[in-house]
Amino acid sequence: MASDTPESLMALCTDFCLRNLDGTLGYLLDKETLRLHPDIFLPSEICDRLVNEYVELVNAACNFEPHESFFSLFSDPRSTRLSRIHLREDLVQDQDLEAIRKQDLVELYLTNCEKLSAKSLQTLRSFSHTLVSLSLFGCANIFYEEENPGGCEDECLVNPTCQVLVKDFTFEGFSRLRFLNLGRMIDGVPVESLLRPLNSLAALDLSGIQTSDAAFLTQWKDSLVSLVLYNMDLSDDHIRVIVQLHKLRSVAGMGPPLPWTEGAGVYEAAQTCVQLLTSTPTPISRHLDISRDRLSSYYKFKLTRKVLSLFVQKLGNLMSLDISGHMILENCSISKMDEEAGQTSIEPSKSSIMPFRALKRPLQFLGLFETSLCRLTHIPAYKVSGDKNEEQVLNAIEAYTEHRPEITSRAINLLFDIARIERCNQLLRALKLVITALKCHKYDKNVQVTGSAALFYLTNSEYRSEQSVKLRRQVIQVVLNGMESYQEVTVQRNCCLTLCNFSIPEELEFQYRRVNELLLSILNPTRQDESIQRIAVHLCNALVCQVDNDHKEAVGKMGFVVTMLKLIQKKLLDKICDQVMEFSWSALWNITDETPDNCEMFLNFNGMKLFLDCLKEFPEKQELHRNMLGLLGNVAEVKELRPQLMTSQFISVFSNLLESKADGIEVSYNACGVLSHIMFDGPEAWGICEPQREEVEERMWAAIQSWDINSRRNINYRSFEPILRLLPQGISPVSQHWATWALYNLVSVYPDKYCPLLIKEGGMPLLKDMIKMATARQETKEMARKVIEHCSNFKEENMDTSR
Repeated sequence: MASDTPESLMALCTDFCLRNLDGTLGYLLDKETLRLHPDIFLPSEICDRLVNEYVELVNAACNFEPHESFFSLFSDPRSTRLSRIHLREDLVQDQDLEAIRKQDLVELYLTNCEKLSAKSLQTLRSFSHTLVSLSLFGCANIFYEEENPGGCEDECLVNPTCQVLVKDFTFEGFSRLRFLNLGRMIDGVPVESLLRPLNSLAALDLSGIQTSDAAFLTQWKDSLVSLVLYNMDLSDDHIRVIVQLHKLRSVAGMGPPLPWTEGAGVYEAAQTCVQLLTSTPTPISRHLDISRDRLSSYYKFKLTRKVLSLFVQKLGNLMSLDISGHMILENCSISKMDEEAGQTSIEPSKSSIMPFRALKRPLQFLGLFETSLCRLTHIPAYKVSGDKNEEQVLNAIEAYTEHRPEITSRAINLLFDIARIERCNQLLRALKLVITALKCHKYDKNVQVTGSAALFYLTNSEYRSEQSVKLRRQVIQVVLNGMESYQEVTVQRNCCLTLCNFSIPEELEFQYRRVNELLLSILNPTRQDESIQRIAVHLCNALVCQVDNDHKEAVGKMGFVVTMLKLIQKKLLDKICDQVMEFSWSALWNITDETPDNCEMFLNFNGMKLFLDCLKEFPEKQELHRNMLGLLGNVAEVKELRPQLMTSQFISVFSNLLESKADGIEVSYNACGVLSHIMFDGPEAWGICEPQREEVEERMWAAIQSWDINSRRNINYRSFEPILRLLPQGISPVSQHWATWALYNLVSVYPDKYCPLLIKEGGMPLLKDMIKMATARQETKEMARKVIEHCSNFKEENMDTSR
């Protein structure tokens, strides 16, 4: 089972400080700009963590508000030291990098920071003397500058149509730079001249960049140990250049070189590589990527037996290889008949891939995702990405998640099939990988669709015992993030279905307000997708059942009551009584329980008219009637609202429902409950001529006498207070009798639940006092004695005699 180990003190303190910046680390200058308190001095370990956790919170936590001047806290290296920071998405702007330009950064990862412009290129020069590792992956606009400075508004996204490409920037002066990621850089940037000043590159990522002449790479043939050429259109000329890079030991897509760590991706691996390079005289592990997305474009180059043999021969210390997505000619593999029998082997001599029989040792990683080779029997590698089995699929998700959502979504889709059709054997690993992918690609439709679908199967009851509270909370967080960030029907449906796998409301209580707000936003009556409405209403109903009144009042103020009434109104117009209609009334029943404000809201928004219309339109819908009458019972419990129920029309309807046999006794019972509370106000409150009070009383007595005292109930009382208040009074004996019958039925049929509740809420003395009352009917007194007897016997049977 996954561990429920509490967060470290460092993690808790970091989170608290970031959520309370102006009360802990800094103060607001001019009510806008953050400044660090003058008596605070923070080392790089703490500063790096603060920045990186801040980025994580902004991207993953809905209730965290970013601060525009956050990076100004780290403007002075005399009091704060930054060393290794990872920034991503639109959070980062030019002025943020400018704020930390005095820091001696060793590692700076900028991922998909599309708001950065050429201004930030100049800021990068401030770090040139210390920077060892730099990633500009997906920073599509960083090589653009304004054609007419001041012509574009500062706050607008950089728009290439009013920008010009910067072609004169180079990495001149970046003498310590060893790792550089230019993945998905904009077309037109002169890569060769940009990189020429770098003399000792050890790791280079040119993902998605097209260059017909790769000869410039040979300038680093004695230093380059990691090269990523993902989605580069290769040719024979490229291959000839690659095999000259004799220092390469690892030819891999996203599969990292040694040392391999669980959960590591290419950039973590490359970082390890750089650290090793800078601390030891000879390179230990190397990395090259020639993999591609097979769906990205037409691609005529095919990997042949000759090419793979060249890799093995020329790159003699090969440790990992990723050829994912490539077309592989059949002559690369051994025929089924020639494959060695017996247990699957990773020994090169038994390899089913012929060129790899010449390997000196098994590869640490072999990327074969979406190639025919992954299905062969003997693959000479400790880890393989592919689609053959669960292990290969999980390796693919792990390797490709951070920067390749297009591949990740297809790998997760394979995991979805495994979890749906078979059994997932590495559940915790699978869950953590999917959670990471969903966090990393919050706005990617394909990842959100496949990830949310996979979570539904990975969190079902079959796997529940293996999941810790912490892990299940992480699932809930990413599900809510998906619902919040991506308003797509399939994502919304998958997320709602996944939430149904959790104990509601208990497991969702830590995000109670947020989940309610999201569900209410989904329940827009104009939405046409019935399945989402049905699931969302079901979840809303479960969320307001068995929670305290404060929660119900808060949800009511969010618009819960109004939303349900609108759904009911829409169904009425369509003349449809389905689960959405019934669940909506049930949800209203639950949210109005002992919550006067919500009851008043129901009346104020024409709830009674909808009740009458539904009763007329759907006379045979028993469960609907039960839910509606249960709700009106809650309204009738509120003394201030009862006058609104005192109309001839309403009283006649309630009286007629006394004789209903719908849903056992439930409709009749609830109608009698409504009338009991109205009767309790006395004859002077009976402000109508028809029907007469005495007539209604007689019908109530007749109804109560017709009920079976042993009836099993479709009702759930959290408190007896509304019933108990009807006992110590002589104004309405029939109300007194209804309350006593209700208690007798419940303690008889469900003694374990309701005897303790009645005793706890002081019901026994009230019953005893009622027995002495002259106005109480004899049959009511007899019933009260039986209730007391039941509870007394229960108390004796459950008394602790262990001492």
